[in-house]
Amino acid sequence: MTRVKKGVNALKSRRNILRRVKGFRNGRSTKERQAQEAIFHAGASAFAHRKDKKGDARNMWNVKISYALKEMGTSYSKVMGGLKKKGILLDRKILATLATESPETFKKVVALAK
Repeated sequence: MTRVKKGVNALKSRRNILRRVKGFRNGRSTKERQAQEAIFHAGASAFAHRKDKKGDARNMWNVKISYALKEMGTSYSKVMGGLKKKGILLDRKILATLATESPETFKKVVALAK
């Protein structure tokens, strides 16, 4: 049986792995085994943090809304409860954008919620 040498394929895979870890520190950017390990861990973190990113954005919107409402002399929970009771379907992203970019409109929305 003929022998299969994997020179070309091994070189190609090694090159691809090391290309992906460019900028990593120490052996993780130069040694194939450490680089492969680094890629696995980086991928796991990237997957988890894509989910966290959405929660972080929502927390930021809540903070912006809360801060704007505090300046108006009311609380976040009262306004959100009022909006829900009145059936006003504005999500937190839109409310945060209104609070920062057009405060007059935000004040009108808050007035409706009270």
